[in-house]
Amino acid sequence: MTQTPRRGVFRLLTLAGFLLCPIHSTAVIAESPDQLIVGNFSLATPGGPFPQGWKPLTFEKIKEHTQYDLVKDGQQVVVRAVSHQSSSGMTREMMIDPKEYPVIEWRWKVETIFQKGDVTQKSGDDYPARLYITFKYESSQVGFFEKAKFETIRLIYGQYPPIGAINYIWESKSPIGTMVPNPYTERVYMFVTQSGSAKLNQWVTEERNIYEDYKKAFGEDPPHISGVAIMTDTDNTKESAVAYFGDIVFKKAGKE
Repeated sequence: MTQTPRRGVFRLLTLAGFLLCPIHSTAVIAESPDQLIVGNFSLATPGGPFPQGWKPLTFEKIKEHTQYDLVKDGQQVVVRAVSHQSSSGMTREMMIDPKEYPVIEWRWKVETIFQKGDVTQKSGDDYPARLYITFKYESSQVGFFEKAKFETIRLIYGQYPPIGAINYIWESKSPIGTMVPNPYTERVYMFVTQSGSAKLNQWVTEERNIYEDYKKAFGEDPPHISGVAIMTDTDNTKESAVAYFGDIVFKKAGKE
């Protein structure tokens, strides 16, 4: 069996869903000059199919999958995720220029937090809710040896992995504002946007400047965004979680 180079880069490729979800040409339709609605769940039908472009994100070695459904919560249709010692997500591939649309806004709600969750440890790398943003590989942004590893992965799997990723997470104990590399790879940075149980069972609206967060994490301007995923995972902590996700919107800076 062919051995893959450097577990960190391989882990990034796997987490982004590119092993099991082949890349196809996708486009994001601008709902207005000022914003792109990439997760238009509120216009979907409860119990029906996900909006166009969204598909399951599963991992090669994880057999138990989180269940994702469209349900009505109050007056709006949202995504409900139910996880029992499982991991998977829902993902949408796209190409967005973060210079043009640097701000992302979304809503989420969780029913539980994890006793064993810990953003700094592999054993605690589970979150009741996370929003995963991947960035397109650009050869000019890596050194010679890293470039060789990316080329090797492309030869094996027929495509490049993303050059990096940002996770916005609902953590168990770490303070809001914490930013740390993922315990599996430094090419994924974790941003704690909610933490603890103070807002359990409450809808929380989040807004982040992805352009600035990428610069803060990686020390350089970001390449194009290549995909978005929502995830609820409990495979490391062996716990259970129920979470809800509302619409996901990219916006120009300074626009409501």
